[in-house]
Amino acid sequence: MPKYVIEREIPGAGSLSAAELQGVSQKSCGVLQNMGPQIQWVQSYVTGDKIYFVYIAANEEMIREHAKQGGFPANRTSEIKPIIDPTTAETGASNQQSATG
Repeated sequence: MPKYVIEREIPGAGSLSAAELQGVSQKSCGVLQNMGPQIQWVQSYVTGDKIYFVYIAANEEMIREHAKQGGFPANRTSEIKPIIDPTTAETGASNQQSATG
């Protein structure tokens, strides 16, 4: 299944308390549980006014449906293509990973 990165604009995201972040996580997990195994949350990165989420999903429509059901913004959704890291620079860059696994 494809991987996606979702940019959610949430003013003050970087200042949310642990309890508030837990609440966001619980809400997201509840929606995901109802949607079934065709969509999975991998991890998220919290910045000043945005949170970037990485999801595995059958398609982009599922990402948007998750946002709708959870009441979350989905300001930008992008499918992840190849994933690279510092080992990609090594000779014989066969270390490059596919976004699908």
